[in-house]
Amino acid sequence: MMERQALPVAAIRVPVKRVRTLDHAKVEAIAEDWMERGQQTPIRCRVDPKETGRFILVEGYHRLEAARALGEETILGYLVNARLH
Repeated sequence: MMERQALPVAAIRVPVKRVRTLDHAKVEAIAEDWMERGQQTPIRCRVDPKETGRFILVEGYHRLEAARALGEETILGYLVNARLH
């Protein structure tokens, strides 16, 4: 079973293909919801094999950007073992 943990927002890299999918209205809506209820759904990341202490986002791009917009230093997430295809 995966365990939720606090991941440093600054240490999470977003793959280039994902950057183009950002919807600013969705980020704003998530940020507003977090101000009322807090983060409900963790993101998913994998360990970056090239850089120690860094992570690569697997799922939760809009949640990550909402955390950045709110100035959060950490975000709840799961570390997963993801294979490259």
